[in-house]
Amino acid sequence: MTSESTFISLMRAMAPDPAARSLLDDCAVINLGSETVILTHDMMAEGVHWLPNADPADVAWKLVASNLSDLAAKGANPLGVLLGFMLGDDKWDRAFAAGLEVALTHFGVALLGGDTVANRGDKRALGLTAIGTATCIPVPSRGGARPGDLVYVTGTLGDALAGFELIEAGFDEVGPLAKAYNRPEPRLVEGRLLAPLVNAMMDISDGLLLDAERLASASKVEIAIDLARIPLSPTYVSYRGDALESRLQAGSWGDDYQLLFTVAPHTDLTVAATQVGYVDEGAGLSLFNGDTRLALPSSLGYQHH
Repeated sequence: MTSESTFISLMRAMAPDPAARSLLDDCAVINLGSETVILTHDMMAEGVHWLPNADPADVAWKLVASNLSDLAAKGANPLGVLLGFMLGDDKWDRAFAAGLEVALTHFGVALLGGDTVANRGDKRALGLTAIGTATCIPVPSRGGARPGDLVYVTGTLGDALAGFELIEAGFDEVGPLAKAYNRPEPRLVEGRLLAPLVNAMMDISDGLLLDAERLASASKVEIAIDLARIPLSPTYVSYRGDALESRLQAGSWGDDYQLLFTVAPHTDLTVAATQVGYVDEGAGLSLFNGDTRLALPSSLGYQHH
């Protein structure tokens, strides 16, 4: 199977417009007179992004939330969404529609249209395009991190990992860890507050380590991450502990939908966030546990292969 990075490289030559940001970002940024429009599109596949027995309402929520999380990383105000939906079992489709209405109402986002196709396969694939407007110019990107910057994340990491494990094992489908996996909350408010302050910003969807490496690549810098600084919730620690291996997994699993950003030292942050590293001259990702440098794990996060 073609890897995600290989396919994006094939597309890059077709996307010379500045709005495409060389396909190094999660969003397109289009200047339209006095307005700047932000566009993003995310897909989800059955068996990859949700378990076969998942509640369709949770699937709808996560599809909306994952797209809005991309807008959050641009400091954008959401305007609406376009849905790409694969028709199938009537009961599942109706439950998804009901869940979609709940999610859109919760986030205050309008459904503006979309498209449907018949589902003749065993697995579903769903897509959503989210549209927003910028609240800050320049719009944050992955490419602005500078040597000397400090690296921060909002919230805590790892809860979605623990929730997935519990759900898959059949132990807990309603607790806070399960909710973190099934119904993530995109950091829209935090993104708008941070947008004027950051040098670079993106959301954490595929794992802190992998997304930090992507940010480093886009910015042509080295990013050092300290596992000892990764923020964990008390619920996660109670379930999995805070040993090095547990922290490594929290940093490399994904589905957190927190914000990863860099700022100049002494920046007065307007949101609660935890410093997890720093930016240096060089390239790529380096990993530490306190003062001890670690070898990078074989997998930094979730990648499409």
